[in-house]
Amino acid sequence: MSLADRIPDGAAVVIDTNPIVYLLEANPLGDVFEPIFEHIDAGRIHAVVTPITVAEVLAGPIAAGDEALAARYLRALTASAGWSLREIDAEIAVLAARLRIRYRLKLPDAIQLAVALHEDCFALVTHDRDFASVSEPPILGA
Repeated sequence: MSLADRIPDGAAVVIDTNPIVYLLEANPLGDVFEPIFEHIDAGRIHAVVTPITVAEVLAGPIAAGDEALAARYLRALTASAGWSLREIDAEIAVLAARLRIRYRLKLPDAIQLAVALHEDCFALVTHDRDFASVSEPPILGA
């Protein structure tokens, strides 16, 4: 059973940075996540990203001086069907602070988790082992 098959129809998931980067760079570590992206493209599930993910994904093209690629990635993450950006506001910040303390997460990870919980997402999709102690929502791929 693929990770995508574990996600119910119509569910939303927060997509962390590393699955996206793996897919964009054709990294073999991304193979496990590819069905999730296919299900997002097909409209079966919905992806939520945070400004953290946007900044991290765009860093590579910007560092390489490829502003056109950075713009394409930005559009893909924020303006494509099946994808939405959840801004960081005070509610997310407070929840992230609580989660950071509870799970001893780095702030970017705590923000990703806070968005997943606040937006009632089915899961957080990541390859980050720092989420190993998190039980809710489900962590897919870690």
